[in-house]
Amino acid sequence: MAGSTVSGIGSNIDTQAIVTSLVNAEKVPKQTQINTASQKATTTLSSIGKIQAALDAFRGALDSMTKDSSFTGLIGSSSDEKVATMTASNTASNGSFRLIVDQLAQASKLSSKNFTGGTSTVVNATDKPTTLTITQSGKDYDVNIPVGATLQQVRDSINTQFGTSGLSANIQTDSNGSRLILTSTTMGTGSDLKLSGNSGLDVGSTVVDEPKDALYSIDGVSSVSKTNSIEGALSGVNIKLVSVSTVKTGDTSNPPVKNATLITVSTNNAALKSGVKGFLDSYNALITAMNTETKVTTNLDGSTTGATLTGDSTMRSLQAAIRNEFNALSGTGQFKSLAQFGVVTNSSTGLLTIDDKKWDAAVKTNAADINSMFTGPSGMLARMKSATDDYAKSTTGILATRSTSLSDTLKDLTKQQSSLDERMDLLTKSLSDKYNAMDTLVAQLRQQSTSVMTTLNALNNPKTNS
Repeated sequence: MAGSTVSGIGSNIDTQAIVTSLVNAEKVPKQTQINTASQKATTTLSSIGKIQAALDAFRGALDSMTKDSSFTGLIGSSSDEKVATMTASNTASNGSFRLIVDQLAQASKLSSKNFTGGTSTVVNATDKPTTLTITQSGKDYDVNIPVGATLQQVRDSINTQFGTSGLSANIQTDSNGSRLILTSTTMGTGSDLKLSGNSGLDVGSTVVDEPKDALYSIDGVSSVSKTNSIEGALSGVNIKLVSVSTVKTGDTSNPPVKNATLITVSTNNAALKSGVKGFLDSYNALITAMNTETKVTTNLDGSTTGATLTGDSTMRSLQAAIRNEFNALSGTGQFKSLAQFGVVTNSSTGLLTIDDKKWDAAVKTNAADINSMFTGPSGMLARMKSATDDYAKSTTGILATRSTSLSDTLKDLTKQQSSLDERMDLLTKSLSDKYNAMDTLVAQLRQQSTSVMTTLNALNNPKTNS
């Protein structure tokens, strides 16, 4: 045949093409099966992974919303943030309180004597190691000072050994020299720092700051705190004291009358709507991810094409579990569903949106019902977390188990591919050997035929006979 590659030298037959055709006839069915299974497993594994990521993000958002005050609509404010700042948690209640700060909590601070040689001053010029003992609240912290140690090395040693124990060391330097400054991270009366030992660093040390408690009053009730962060004085309210309250202008009384800072917890409908919107966004992100992996696309010719997980029973059960909890009534108020607050479900996509007019009307009279719908052991957040537990467990969950199974399938298909390739290599060699042997035999027969014909021609030639 014109243009063909002749691999049989003796037979002039393209034995290579014959071998290739026979091997392909044997290989193609199994190769097609492997390719189809590999593609399906790979795309399914990818889709399951996307659903897992979306579900993890959704559950993480549920955890965050459980911890904050998104669904109370409560916000905290301070009339003077130069004196105090505050935040309100989901256990706070509406109210206003007058805060007066008389004294901030303060930590103990000590200074060593001045070393004119600066930070490189050798503080242990003896021939033996010495010890600096720092005492706080009855507990001793011993700092070993080796021979030839400098002031800088002592500072570094304190921070390395006791930085996590509530001690901090710094060096203050000016034109006169350097001083070791020791500060406690623990505030309040009784947390004084004291120096002792045989290092000599305690000699000449001075008190820079004495520890103090924070002194303040709320609505005229005097209180004491070991720190400037006050938790529990007001239910669900955290207050951070920043500075002492200022004295009223023109006041000459003794003690002077101070300006009160108003700490207020109030309901903010915009904050409440933002919290609900945050939940809807998280919910919609998960539903969108599932829709993408399960949708059916209509082609131009009217035919349809399914996505990787179209018709998948796991996706159907997961969607049903989430939507059932969303639609279930909950809470202790008059309104027990988000639909009553104007939250609308798209019939084709399942996504949620807020009807602003219905929301505004409902929140005027029933804003407090939102919190009970979402929070608590039987609230929507807890129920949705529980409903998705079996799907989201990292190793034994439904999605994780499917991912593991698909990964195992791909590993098995890889082994099948290797086995098929090995078998086809052996078949190719076997067929090639057989056709090469055939070609050699044909070449020998042709050579014998040529020899016989030459002899016969010679016998029949008259000239030769004479």
